[in-house]
Amino acid sequence: MTASELINPATEELLRTVEQTSLAGVDDAVARAKAAQRDWARLAPGDRAAALRSFAAAVDAHVDELAALEVANSGHPIGNATWEAGHVRDVLQFYSATPERLSGKQIPVAGGLDITFNEPLGVIGVITPWNFPMPIAVWGFAPALAAGNAVLIKPAEWTPLTTIRIGELAVEAGLPPDLFQVLPGKGSVVGERFVTHPDVRKIVFTGSTEVGTRVMAGAAAQVKRVTLELGGKSANIVFDDCDLDKAAATAPYGVFDNAGQDCCARSRILVQRNVYDRFMELLEPAVKGIAVGDPAAKGTEMGPLVSKSHWESVVSYVPDDAPVAFRGDAPSGPGYWFPPTVLTPERSDRTVREEIFGPVVAVLPFEDEADAIELANDTPYGLSGSIWTDNLSRAVRVSRAVESGNLSVNSHSSVRYNTPFGGFKQSGLGRELGPDAPLSFTETKNVFYAIGDA
Repeated sequence: MTASELINPATEELLRTVEQTSLAGVDDAVARAKAAQRDWARLAPGDRAAALRSFAAAVDAHVDELAALEVANSGHPIGNATWEAGHVRDVLQFYSATPERLSGKQIPVAGGLDITFNEPLGVIGVITPWNFPMPIAVWGFAPALAAGNAVLIKPAEWTPLTTIRIGELAVEAGLPPDLFQVLPGKGSVVGERFVTHPDVRKIVFTGSTEVGTRVMAGAAAQVKRVTLELGGKSANIVFDDCDLDKAAATAPYGVFDNAGQDCCARSRILVQRNVYDRFMELLEPAVKGIAVGDPAAKGTEMGPLVSKSHWESVVSYVPDDAPVAFRGDAPSGPGYWFPPTVLTPERSDRTVREEIFGPVVAVLPFEDEADAIELANDTPYGLSGSIWTDNLSRAVRVSRAVESGNLSVNSHSSVRYNTPFGGFKQSGLGRELGPDAPLSFTETKNVFYAIGDA
């Protein structure tokens, strides 16, 4: 068995090594999960609900530990990491209500009784990215477990530590050891085997659109279900009738959160031309005010990029002759630091069209409502976005016209665990979160009972 080295992105120091799961290890885990799932599904709904509440309580008792792990492994600021650990608890608590509420239907028919049942799929494979290891993991495993499935989760190679610890907490909380297993390893080994193994009945994948298309193609061979949450190039649309001061003050947090390593990042700011210059004047101090530094310090708002190779990718989008309007600050010395950067490129520039996944934003002027909508939709992606206007009619018109799965008006909120989340176009397939998420981990079984005459 081979091991991978994990590097602290803020210091470039070796954090620890993690053993990688082999192909045989994946097959063994699937077999054990399949057996554990049958027992889990047979439990009374109230017992499964209680087990998930115990799991949530165990996470709650270790929020600080999980947050510290994420700071060291991912470079997330401590405030963000603490919220993320608490989010795992909250999502588990939310879906702990599912087992006792996952009701089928009684459908009126002639000659008998017709009932539907929501049957669990079986073993679910969850493949998570490196940018939000804890939240994205729980979006997959919590509703899947709640619906009566077993879950195998492959964390990203760079950032597996919090997921590994959450798996340990599940067992400490009393869940069967084989029901929820964390399998660190390479995507080409663990992830690929999830796709090809006939006993893994659904894949939940979050990552690049490029890899997502391969997952979808591979799953087609077995008519295997998929949920895909992929790339984004979201627009923050600023109209001239909005609170311009607030729009400018909040814009950096819509794109530079997690150092821009966010598929929901509003990495294109579209500003109505007649207020463009004033907006840029207001935006500059807001960008330069972002506190970039030691992720373990409480006042830090933005940490480093996750790895050297990713830092090199982001750097490639901002060459020496790039149209940089202004930049924020970032530490020098060890660490994969990149300052918040604002560009003013042409509409055809690659920084406008490609997902950079770093703290780089393009600001573009638009003429009117129709031009704003056309520009916002001029992308293969459709995940998130914001609309700033004080005109209610315009807010409704534009929100309906923008091709995106998650929009916010006069804010940058994208994700709440009690509302659905997912993308249009090449940003993904299916929806996570919200009250209906557990249904996506079930099959609908219809049973007709003939009733004879008395």
